[in-house]
Amino acid sequence: MEIEVKDNPAENRFETTLEGHTAIIEYKLKPGVMTVLHTEVPKALEGRGIAGAMTRYALEHMAANKLELVPLCPYMRSYLKKHPEYQYLVRKEPAKSE
Repeated sequence: MEIEVKDNPAENRFETTLEGHTAIIEYKLKPGVMTVLHTEVPKALEGRGIAGAMTRYALEHMAANKLELVPLCPYMRSYLKKHPEYQYLVRKEPAKSE
């Protein structure tokens, strides 16, 4: 199954629509940094690898646009644990001054 994911900057989300249902990855964008807030796949589309395909697309988008990632979304954090090749995108925390 081919999943076409699109960035919808007006809505601050990546999205794909299949069978009349829309799956999304919500984000917040600041200069050079994308904070991923939430991933949602409708029940009718669950179990088909849609969240994974969308997450891969989002990470490739960040890499191509040289964006750092702040993964607040639990699904995104879980995906990154299973796909360490994308860890380089994760924003390094600034050093805390004592």
